Amino acid sequence: MIRLNLVLLLAVIASAFYLVHTQYESRRLYAALDRTQAQSRKLDAEHEQLQVQKRAQATPARVQQLATRQLQMRPVTPGVTQYVTVFEPSVPAEANSK
Repeated sequence: MIRLNLVLLLAVIASAFYLVHTQYESRRLYAALDRTQAQSRKLDAEHEQLQVQKRAQATPARVQQLATRQLQMRPVTPGVTQYVTVFEPSVPAEANSK
């Protein structure tokens, strides 16, 4: 009877230690999950902010301003437009048939 009681006592103690370890591991994993979710929310907010900034940078007025200032581009006018014509020398028909 004493042996059975000792075996049961050891089983209860082992079970208690396992329960404590499992609860500790569960809390640790939950804290890591919470940190990861907070970081995910932060990155989502930052991504949204960068998307807004990207849309603001790509407005037609801003592109026009940068083209004028930094690239020294100007609008197309017929007065400064140059048309290129392709010059094809006339080749006698006899030369083409050979």
